[in-house]
Amino acid sequence: MRPDSARAPARRILILGGTSEARSLAEHLVEQGDQVTSTLAGRVSDPALPVGEVRIGGFGGVSGLIGYLERQSPDAVVDATHPYAATMTAHAVAATGQVGVPLLRLARPGWGDRRDASGWIWVDDHPSAAAVAAERGTRPFLTTGRQPLGHYTALTDHDTLVRVVEPPEVPLPPRWTVIRDRGPYRVDGEIALLRDHRVDLLVTKDSGGRYTSAKLDAARALAVPVVVVRRPPPPSGVELVASVDEALGRLGRLPHQ
Repeated sequence: MRPDSARAPARRILILGGTSEARSLAEHLVEQGDQVTSTLAGRVSDPALPVGEVRIGGFGGVSGLIGYLERQSPDAVVDATHPYAATMTAHAVAATGQVGVPLLRLARPGWGDRRDASGWIWVDDHPSAAAVAAERGTRPFLTTGRQPLGHYTALTDHDTLVRVVEPPEVPLPPRWTVIRDRGPYRVDGEIALLRDHRVDLLVTKDSGGRYTSAKLDAARALAVPVVVVRRPPPPSGVELVASVDEALGRLGRLPHQ
């Protein structure tokens, strides 16, 4: 390692975070001497905080993010938000393009390459998933997160199981059961959960990663059909990377200021 006096000047990196990849990236960047600020939306009451400086709360749309970038002058922005955070990603594209800051999109791969994925029911949105659940299941298990739950509340005659981290934001039908829990999950625990609630359909998103994938293994073991909401399309004109190592490599090619 070079002595401190020989190190290149630290770069200022803004990470739009909230995922495990964002936390890992922040840790690596701080270790190598970069100045890192991670931003969290503030929707989770007790989030896992990354190392480095942390900012919690929204920006107030594209104009607010533009103002923040102009004040902070980061050398690069990494959008490492959830693969389904399409609004924040669109805002990041618009704001960095306006200010002229390099933008990198870090999104872990989805589950489409699993050997059982070809047997899943793939849909484009939550209303479509709700329609499949109404037709195919009587005891569905929703692991879509709390924000899309309004699309499913017409399932009033279904004994629906819902798992969320934070309390639901919309009134839910009386026959629904809500479990508040946070991953990672184990396959044996997921199998027991599906059996105990006699789940006959799993509805989820193509979030990717291993943190919550045990439910898919449990569904396969119990021959429970799976409905998967596809990811929103990636932004055009933005460099995409699928791992923290790729992001570090790309950021390592940025010039030091």
